[in-house]
Amino acid sequence: MAHPQLSIVIPAYNESARIENALERVMSCVQEQGWDAEVLVVDDGSKDDTAAIVQRWMISYPRLHLVQNPGNRGKGYSVRNGLLQAAGDVVMFTDADLSAPMEEAERLLAAIADGADVAIGSRWMDKTRQTIHQPLYRQFFGRCFNWITRSVMGLPFKDTQCGFKAFKRSAAQVIFRLQTIERWGFDPEILFIARKLKYVIREVPVTWGHDERSRMSYLKDGMKMLEDMAKIRTNSLAGRYDEAIAAIKDTSAMVTPQVKHVAEVGVEVRH
Repeated sequence: MAHPQLSIVIPAYNESARIENALERVMSCVQEQGWDAEVLVVDDGSKDDTAAIVQRWMISYPRLHLVQNPGNRGKGYSVRNGLLQAAGDVVMFTDADLSAPMEEAERLLAAIADGADVAIGSRWMDKTRQTIHQPLYRQFFGRCFNWITRSVMGLPFKDTQCGFKAFKRSAAQVIFRLQTIERWGFDPEILFIARKLKYVIREVPVTWGHDERSRMSYLKDGMKMLEDMAKIRTNSLAGRYDEAIAAIKDTSAMVTPQVKHVAEVGVEVRH
C-alpha cells in the first residue's frame, strides 16, 4: 500500500477538553482540502479521557491513530515518537489547541514543495496575522527567549517556538533520531540539528491566535528551556552531535549509545 502524502501529528496531554474540537477541525480540513493524510494523536500519559476520546473517533476515521507514550515524557518526546512513526512523505506537527488553524498547513506544504526540507510556522514574521494576541508579559518573555536563542544558538529565525512545523519525511527521520531534549526546549534543538545537517529551512508566516489555556509557564518552563539550550550548546562543543551524525549514517551503529534513544522510540506502536 502506498504511503500517505501527509502525516499530521498532534501531541496531547490531558486534552479531554480540547481534543474533540481539534479532531473535528483537523478531519474537516483534511476532507475539505482533499489531502491524502493520516492523523496521529500522541497521548503523553494523560490521566483524563484523552485516549478514550481518540479511540472513539478512530471507529469512524480509519486513518486516525493513537500512539501512547510510556508515561508522561514531555512534548518533545511526543513529537519525536509521532513523527518517527509517521508514514507520510511530508510529516508535520501541530498543537492540540490549533492556535495556528489547520488550513495554514497549506503554507508549510507549499514551502516543502518549493524545495525546503523543513518549514516552520512563524507568529512574528507578519504580526498582522495574529488574530488573538498574547498578554504583554507573554510577548515580552517570548521575545526575550527568542533573542537569547538566536544569540546563543545562532538560529536566525524570528520564531523558533511556534508549534506548527513540517518536514520532508527523509529529513525528519534523521533530525528526530538525533534529538535529545524531550520537553519544551526541543524546538531550538531540532532546528539546530537541521542547520548542522545543512537542511533547507524556510520560515513561513502563519495566522495564529493565542489560547489562554496554554499550560506553558514562561518562568518555570522558560528557565528549563534555558538549561536545555546550555545543554545543546555543551553537547555541540563536545562533538556529541557530530558523533551521533556519524553513527546514524552507519546502519550497523543504530543502537550505539549516541543514538540509544532511537530504539526506545521504536518500540512504541500505533493502536
